[in-house]
Amino acid sequence: MLPRPFIIVLAACVAALAASACAQSPAAPPATSTKLPTPPADPQLPRVRAAIEAAERGQYDAGQYADLARHPLFGWIEYAGLRRTIDTLPNAQGQAFLSRYNGQAVAATFREIWLPALARREDWPAFQAAWKPLPSDNLNKSTSLRCAELNARQALGRADAQWTRDAQAIWRSTGKSLPSECDAPLAVLAAQGGLTPELLWERIDLAAAEWQPGVMRSAARALPVDQQAQANDYAAFLDAPHARALGWPKTERSRRIASHGLAKLGKASPASAEAQLPQYAQALGFSEEDRGRVLYQVALWTVASYEPESARRLAAVPASAFDERLHEWRAREALARSDWRAALAAIEKMGTKQRGDTRWQYFEARLNERAGSKAAADKLYRAAAGKPDFHGFLAADKLGQSYALCPWLPNDSAPARAAIARDPVIVRAMGLFAIDRTGWAVREWDDALSRFDDSQRRLAVEVAQSHGWFDRAVFALGNFGGKSRPDELRLYHLRFPLHHDATIRREAARNRLDPAWIAAEIRAESVFQPRARSSANAMGLMQVLPTTGAAVARSLGLPWGGADSLYDSDTNIVLGSAYLRQLLDKYGGQPYQAIAGYNAGPAPLTRWQSQRPGMDPDFWIETISYKETRDYVARVLAFSVLYDWRLNGDALTLSERMRGRLDGPRKRFTCPLQSASSAPAPQPRASSQR
Repeated sequence: MLPRPFIIVLAACVAALAASACAQSPAAPPATSTKLPTPPADPQLPRVRAAIEAAERGQYDAGQYADLARHPLFGWIEYAGLRRTIDTLPNAQGQAFLSRYNGQAVAATFREIWLPALARREDWPAFQAAWKPLPSDNLNKSTSLRCAELNARQALGRADAQWTRDAQAIWRSTGKSLPSECDAPLAVLAAQGGLTPELLWERIDLAAAEWQPGVMRSAARALPVDQQAQANDYAAFLDAPHARALGWPKTERSRRIASHGLAKLGKASPASAEAQLPQYAQALGFSEEDRGRVLYQVALWTVASYEPESARRLAAVPASAFDERLHEWRAREALARSDWRAALAAIEKMGTKQRGDTRWQYFEARLNERAGSKAAADKLYRAAAGKPDFHGFLAADKLGQSYALCPWLPNDSAPARAAIARDPVIVRAMGLFAIDRTGWAVREWDDALSRFDDSQRRLAVEVAQSHGWFDRAVFALGNFGGKSRPDELRLYHLRFPLHHDATIRREAARNRLDPAWIAAEIRAESVFQPRARSSANAMGLMQVLPTTGAAVARSLGLPWGGADSLYDSDTNIVLGSAYLRQLLDKYGGQPYQAIAGYNAGPAPLTRWQSQRPGMDPDFWIETISYKETRDYVARVLAFSVLYDWRLNGDALTLSERMRGRLDGPRKRFTCPLQSASSAPAPQPRASSQR
């Protein structure tokens, strides 16, 4: 059995392929314009790295590193030393650091460890002096500090009406367990009468919806004695449905909690939940919503494994309980059975927005085509073919037309880019990235982008790529700050960087692979970050596991330099490409199955192959039962089309590519007319953009 070599790092990237079309303009082959110059290296960075490492060991000598006192990264050197002694750090020293770097990312990063340290000491005056709320993007950490701040106010005699409202807001914020830092202020709130029975029941209801019986019991302990038994029986039902519930009061709460308990059971044992539902529904008077809540889970966890009862259980779910997820599964389940009529009916029941997604436009067209409705099919294919994504490319193949692509290259000036490169925060971010302090670099990067307008943000991505930090385009373009910017999805020269292309071409030729596939794998796995490392210890550009790297090196007769050799880009591409060849040979020369196999592993792939032998590749991919793998296969194949364009200016058709045919027809890219476009469509940059 071959080990799994690749780990998905950027699963969310599948949505980023969708891009709006632009005014009529051809998507010509990549230009040969000058790539962005590589900025000169900071000669002091090796010493900065050494200083940080010394500070982390407690061996920092200020005299030895006196030349760094005015370096832009000196604050991070200080931070490394302070972090090591955070629990014994004098208050004056901590407050002085915050004052010295006020407004900088290093101060905010320090505050996140300084405040918990002060809370552990119960030094509430110092805590209040340093207090600033954290962003809510780390909800658990933010809640912990909010509760610590409540402790501080209470200890300092400031538990006023606003304190009570703030504590109650935390209480009702979630049905899940709260951090231990919240125990003390909530105990004070309860002692002051701030946790009324109504608030206690509100939390019990929230916990039932989150399937958290332990939280329900915890809240029940503070209820009046005459209400505790019922609350605890509700919690027991969430643990395991019991017959006592048949005698519960016929209230909305009883119905809702019983339905949550049966829904929870439905995930673990669909058959048991389905069998028990009628008696509770009749005894308590379930509404359609209550029944739907249970039947939804019963159907979902049946169809997710394509069990024999899938179609029947899907049909039993009330229409009002269907959401986009279940609509997809109903269509997918019918496709898996090759019931084309049922699959088409399932798509037709989707909402307008979901049905208009490229994926379902394409499959609705495919099913109409199979049913003999060519006019309807062609209309849907034309709608899907205007999008440069997996299903849009397949739709274009069906119509025999060029692929739609409207690249956008803003006319930004070199002085404007240089100004961004000189921004002190960007300078710090690039310096930290260069010395492999990526987490700290991201803190500086985020701080810079919070101040930049759209044009400056795009320029910052270009600056990052000139430093070899390619993944910033994935996180900073298209959707930023909660606002969608679809035109930025057309910045293909940034979103699909191409680095090490000579090595990619060489290894593709050596292994008889499509070089665009290798580039697409690198983009999907690491976004060309050579020191990327996953939680499963997959390493480097192609996220190769050390055990896999060693085995492939041995099979090639190459010396194995150990796990760290996978951080060498050339080595990683050599071993990763050879492994792709091995997988392709193992799985019958079908790239779409090879991609699924190394993502999900051999056992699931064997099951999928046996379940749906001979199924057309597009249907087979859509019926992969693992969402991660299903999306991954589509993403890598679509990325391959775009990298073929970047490498060659045209592309092998996706329909041929899926089947591993490298000598099939090739296609041009054109930009369809769309008058609503808000930006021009200039030619792409050089294919060797770094």
